[in-house]
Amino acid sequence: MQAYTTIYHEASFEYEDRKSVFIAEAAPVSKEEDALSFIASVKKKYPDAKHHVYAYVLRENSIMRFSDDREPQGTAGMPVLDAIRKNSCTDVVIVVVRYFGGTLLGTGGLVRAYGGSAVGALLAGEIITYDIYTNMDIEMSYSDHGKLVPILESAGFRTKDTEFSDKVTAKGSIKKELAEALIEKLTDASGGRVQFHNIEEKFDF
Repeated sequence: MQAYTTIYHEASFEYEDRKSVFIAEAAPVSKEEDALSFIASVKKKYPDAKHHVYAYVLRENSIMRFSDDREPQGTAGMPVLDAIRKNSCTDVVIVVVRYFGGTLLGTGGLVRAYGGSAVGALLAGEIITYDIYTNMDIEMSYSDHGKLVPILESAGFRTKDTEFSDKVTAKGSIKKELAEALIEKLTDASGGRVQFHNIEEKFDF
């Protein structure tokens, strides 16, 4: 497992240059079949567009694909792919549809339009980084609770729920690289009385 950067949700961005309209649609995906399905859905959404340019990057098998869809080679799909890569994103697909406005934009104009639209869609989708977090339930006595909570907070433990029964159980997560140090601090502060359960790793942001 490694941390990775992607977008939080589907988003769109529109750009116009000399009456040519470019609409970029972006989505987070984890599999190639999901990327292809999204591309198909955008083509269906804009069936009358002259071009449906796309690019996607996946962690799965380190896949990178793009299509110029009949635009001059290197002016469309590659700028979209570059937008994804330059923002260090993966597990994302972008489709940029173009409605031709009657005026040729030239190589530079196309690169700016497709690349800029792609960046706009990424930003609209909220670029986020998923880190590896360690989930755990931390069980402590009521007498230890008061002194252990400040340690949890200062260490960056994200408490999602606290249960009060015969003992106090703090349920939450912490970045993986900080987990071992937190366990040691809590163990020392409680004299070994604190207990850790349901320890597992997951992606979160």
